[in-house]
Amino acid sequence: MSALPTPSAGAPEARFEALTLARLDAVLAVEQRAYSHPWTRGNFTDAMASGYQAQVLMADEHLLGYFVAMMGVDEVHLLNITVTPQFQRQGWARVLLDALALWSRGRGAQWLWLEVRVSNLRAQHIYQTHGFRRVGERKRYYPADLGQREDAVVMSLAL
Repeated sequence: MSALPTPSAGAPEARFEALTLARLDAVLAVEQRAYSHPWTRGNFTDAMASGYQAQVLMADEHLLGYFVAMMGVDEVHLLNITVTPQFQRQGWARVLLDALALWSRGRGAQWLWLEVRVSNLRAQHIYQTHGFRRVGERKRYYPADLGQREDAVVMSLAL
């Protein structure tokens, strides 16, 4: 398992950058490792072309994670959030969610919304500890193996 050095050992500072085409190959490589049904290059380029908020979290040249979110009327919808597998369980999901909430509040959003696979209990726990509440389900929302579909849990956070 690869990890960044601890801050006392001189770790590089984490920083956010806008997702650009120059970083897209690295994001797609992470997406392929992290998910059974990853976003495609087209999903990301469409989001970028639409002006969605797409940020990467970097430490030197290490891609720690990223998120893509869409602004709506008084709300933001989180479309994709991913921590690079070798940097998971180090608190980077909280950093990504904090940055998203800060950006959302700065644009006057009152709510943050997301969907998460019913089977993804770890992500649901992260969202719940961040203050998100389960508000419903979307039946057959996500693609699954063998042509099947998986339900999504809908969660929201009052900002």
